[in-house]
Amino acid sequence: MPLKRTMVYADADDLATIKEAAARTHVSEAEIIRDAIHLAAMRVRRRSEPLRLRRFASGDPTLAERVDEIPAEDDTQ
Repeated sequence: MPLKRTMVYADADDLATIKEAAARTHVSEAEIIRDAIHLAAMRVRRRSEPLRLRRFASGDPTLAERVDEIPAEDDTQ
């Protein structure tokens, strides 16, 4: 898909972070910005149909009540 030029105003600290990330990852600043724009656009995009996700059955009727405890249990193993 052809790219189009646009102008975006950004905070100086954000631009410095992008510059550092570009140098560290050997990716252009423009590529980082394009990826960020794409992710932001996808996050707010409305879908015309609901997602078709599979249902999950754990078999544990207490799972919903224990959801906050489970990550702590995993850390001890």
